[in-house]
Amino acid sequence: MSLTLGQTADMGRRIERRVRRLSLHRMLFHLTCVIVAILFLTPVVLTALASFRPAAEAGSPPLPPWAAAGLSIASYRRLDALGSGILHYSANSLFVALGTAALTILVATLAGYAFSRFRFPFKSTIFLLILATIMIPFQSILTPLFLILVKCGLQNSLIGLVLVYATVQLPFGVFMMRNAFDTVPKEIEEAARLDGLDGLRLLLRVMSPIVFPGIISVGLFAFLYAWNEFLAALVFLSDQGKYTLPVLMMVVQSGRFGSVDWGAVQAGVTVMMAPCLVLFLILQRYYIRGLTAGSSK
Repeated sequence: MSLTLGQTADMGRRIERRVRRLSLHRMLFHLTCVIVAILFLTPVVLTALASFRPAAEAGSPPLPPWAAAGLSIASYRRLDALGSGILHYSANSLFVALGTAALTILVATLAGYAFSRFRFPFKSTIFLLILATIMIPFQSILTPLFLILVKCGLQNSLIGLVLVYATVQLPFGVFMMRNAFDTVPKEIEEAARLDGLDGLRLLLRVMSPIVFPGIISVGLFAFLYAWNEFLAALVFLSDQGKYTLPVLMMVVQSGRFGSVDWGAVQAGVTVMMAPCLVLFLILQRYYIRGLTAGSSK
């Protein structure tokens, strides 16, 4: 059935209007994304630029960076002059964050694989109890955790802090890894068993590369939590040389007679933000894939 000239022209106009409408929607979408990105990035950029204000302006309330007389690293020098130096406290935070991420990944991967593939008594009940611990406020278990660390000789220890942080992150990590393993077809596992792989070798050589985005997501969550956590580090650590960066920032912000060294505060915030931003930008594609694992199961 052939189309008349008028019908062809009308169809062309409708296609043109649809293309124009789609172009308008796409432009509005990109414009909205740019505005949202600017809103999120502006505080980060302003904080980083404010940390380079001259020492003469550091004691005044925070001002826009363009109002400063020039650029200076005096704020970072004052921050480094506190206690054992900023590098020492950064090393403490890095040790705690990496240790927490590694321990959480190890235990969550093994537990998630067990809950996904194995059958054992009260499997669903145990999994629900693990998830239920997410609802318990962390502040309510500080005293029991402190007593346990004292009994184990791990109070005022960075290793004890790693164990506490990993314990807090494990329920979410186990949930993430269980969902990640559920998305892997069992046929892949059966084929690997036919090739002679079993047990831990099967998990390391076959399953782990497939669920690698989920592993990255669990590790990233644990790292960011341990890097920024303040309350437990303040309660469990009593030696100033073992303080982490968030506790150091409390000392910077307190000042003398209630005064606040805004330059040192902005420098400390910049130091704390930098590793998180770099790590997230490097691993963002794995992070997004790991979060969506199991959503289409």
